[in-house]
Amino acid sequence: MLSNFHTHTYLCKHAEGTPFDYVRQAASDGCSALGFSDHCPYPHDDMWLYCRMAAADIPLYKRLVEDAKKEADFPVYFGFECEWSPQHRSWFKDELIGRYGADYLVFGSHWFPLHGGLEYIATVTERRLLHTYIDFTIEGMKSGLYAFLAHPDLFLSSIRSIDADCLACIDALIDAANDLGMPLEINGYGLIKSKVRRDYGADYQYPVAAFWKRAAQKNARIICNADAHQIEQVLAGVQNGIEYAEDLGIPIIDAAEALGFAHK
Repeated sequence: MLSNFHTHTYLCKHAEGTPFDYVRQAASDGCSALGFSDHCPYPHDDMWLYCRMAAADIPLYKRLVEDAKKEADFPVYFGFECEWSPQHRSWFKDELIGRYGADYLVFGSHWFPLHGGLEYIATVTERRLLHTYIDFTIEGMKSGLYAFLAHPDLFLSSIRSIDADCLACIDALIDAANDLGMPLEINGYGLIKSKVRRDYGADYQYPVAAFWKRAAQKNARIICNADAHQIEQVLAGVQNGIEYAEDLGIPIIDAAEALGFAHK
């Protein structure tokens, strides 16, 4: 069974394809369940509008997903990928889930507050800031809003030496996920990006082998998703993630099963 619960569309301005395009590709690839999780808008279009839909696009997004669902012979789910933003908690819960009926929210923790602004974690190398990011991300995980944590190893993207500080951050994030029963995602989008060299050899920017070996040792609930930004990656990204996990000897759980969603 191949399911994917991390799928973007053209509405986020940095991906391609409509929900129907992804459903059609997923059907030909043998999909058992598909979830759309495009980057969520914010109520006043005041955050990252260049890389996410506008709030006015939500009804269109939902209609496109619903229309694609009618064409699928497998379950299709409607969701959003969100940051953690405490001031927008009501927007996530009461609007995206309550008003618009999102089936689930994905936690994609890309940004964290720093010095009155926001810092993008994938470029951070200062260990002190990594700990700040981990604390902020765990706060979001504890909010109860999110179905799973996407690319949890993104914070190691620019790190070349996995030292004791990095391991402490890895352990804190995995332990929090285990305490909350929250699945952690091996991200297929990272597997089509260029590799880097770490102190233990060639590795992806993410997924990061040191993180996932630690997660397996701690019996984390590990899933694979595509994070599809291109139509052809909708299930190919999942398959790449499965093969990556197999190469490392890491046990995984099907995403639909881990999230409690139905298969066809």
